[in-house]
Amino acid sequence: MIAMDLDGFVIDLDGTVFRGETAVEGAPQAIASLRANGKRLVFLSNRGNISREMCLAKLRRLGVEASMDEIILSSTVTARYLREHHPGCEAWTLGDHGLKEELASGGIALADRPELADWLVITLHETLTYHELNDAFRAVRHGARIIATNEDRSFPGEFGDHIDVAGMIGAITASTGAQVELVVGKPSALMAEAALTALQLPAERCLMIGDSLASDIGLGKRAGMRTALVLTGSTTMEAAGLWPARPDWIWPSIAQLITKAAVKGEGTA
Repeated sequence: MIAMDLDGFVIDLDGTVFRGETAVEGAPQAIASLRANGKRLVFLSNRGNISREMCLAKLRRLGVEASMDEIILSSTVTARYLREHHPGCEAWTLGDHGLKEELASGGIALADRPELADWLVITLHETLTYHELNDAFRAVRHGARIIATNEDRSFPGEFGDHIDVAGMIGAITASTGAQVELVVGKPSALMAEAALTALQLPAERCLMIGDSLASDIGLGKRAGMRTALVLTGSTTMEAAGLWPARPDWIWPSIAQLITKAAVKGEGTA
């Protein structure tokens, strides 16, 4: 099996394990194979608009076995960062309800009004209204600092790419003149550290699998992991060929884990 000499697997979700509400063909079987071979794994996602409970339910619905401790979302790491570096702060959110759930479960107090917030946390908001956007504007106008779960421009869905957090960030920074102070999501060291801490393994014994050159492959390279790019998301083979930091493997999908051959980043395996 490919890469089975490694002990830990850091697996992206959108575009790698599923697209929208559909599992990538072979993904549940590939993940089950890792477990059968005694490998440790975590699901590391820039998704910040869902909670880990919501993510766990979705994975199980799609036939992927997981536990809560194996799921690390950008919202999870955002809550951890605020709790450790700004204890007692109050947050206002621009994002779907799952962000509030994850912040609250991470011990972050939610402000009663935008004007009282110390931080505005921005993530994907798939049900955005003008009222919610204006509340976020008010929070920043009254002094809230901005932290973003990620700054991805798009994410892969069932019917093509969808606008991501960068669109929400742009609306607030353009209207207030304020800047984002911290972006938590991949490829940040915060996300890499969270994954390696959960795995309890050194980076050189781990493989990062994902569909984004910038977020997934970028994180793996910076952290010292091996990397595998899958072509089930938004990245093409042509784009991968132009990327300066080539992945160790380029696979048609994560199902390649249970086949005999893969395309190396430098050529054919």
